[in-house]
Amino acid sequence: MSLAPFVRIVAQGKGRARALTQEEASEAMGVILAEKAAPEALGALLMVLRLRGETDAEIAGFTAALRRVTPADQQADLDWPCYAAGRSRGAPLFVLAAKLVAQAGYRVALHGWNSHQGSQADLRQALHRLQIVGDGLTYTPLEELNPLAFDLLNLRDTFGLRSCINTVLRMWNPFGAQASVQGVFHPSYRGLQSRAATLLGDQNLLVIKGGGGEFERNPAKDTALFGLRQGVEIDALAPALLEDSRRLHEPDHAIDIAALWSGAETDGFASSCVIGTAALALWTQGAAPSLTETTALATDLWTNRHSQSRRSS
Repeated sequence: MSLAPFVRIVAQGKGRARALTQEEASEAMGVILAEKAAPEALGALLMVLRLRGETDAEIAGFTAALRRVTPADQQADLDWPCYAAGRSRGAPLFVLAAKLVAQAGYRVALHGWNSHQGSQADLRQALHRLQIVGDGLTYTPLEELNPLAFDLLNLRDTFGLRSCINTVLRMWNPFGAQASVQGVFHPSYRGLQSRAATLLGDQNLLVIKGGGGEFERNPAKDTALFGLRQGVEIDALAPALLEDSRRLHEPDHAIDIAALWSGAETDGFASSCVIGTAALALWTQGAAPSLTETTALATDLWTNRHSQSRRSS
């Protein structure tokens, strides 16, 4: 089978083109993942969807196909995709939040690929400096996890534009975790990913407009919460933790993430970002019923991050 029938559906002309159904999207992605798609057809399909905007069913169908070719054994409690691209990122404070969740006794799986970023924002370099992977926290590069998906994501360099692959990889959950946290750059994608998750039958998901597109909370702003909690749709607001006008990543205020973690340097704003992000992740994981309780837990985890063993969840 080729991609031609699916390109025809979405691009055959005004008044005749339509969106793919979830089943059609799944079949189309199956063709792509089987490496049976002509590159011209692949580009046509992805760019038509980019121009028109992907639907919930299309994202769900593409994601379902990617999940089918991924081993389904559960290897994590919390899925944490890291796929932000761009130069607006600063130090990856979210990774410290992920470590706090792991210290609370949960298996946290980071995975991804980041491009077009400066050295300050380099997640892999930060992980190397921090030496915090292990004991509940893992990180798997996309190029190792699925080389074909890595190639699809990097078509951005060919097109000069992102495609729906960015969204699909955030939705992927390759380790079969029972909960997932996702960050987006454009607010409109929060609802899209939430609705697609419902179609996929996911139960626990939190999507926020995060710093530079990562799951990372600005403690000085209210945070709109979208997603699912035990299968019920979320549309809530987490109030700001600080009264501060500072942006999350100030170009002139670089944060030494290793020094922040070790305690050699202190930064109240950055620490609040870590605590607030961890609180949202712990709430998504079901560590406590309310954000007030998970914020207290995250604060305790941060305060005692060097003086305690990993807890049992």
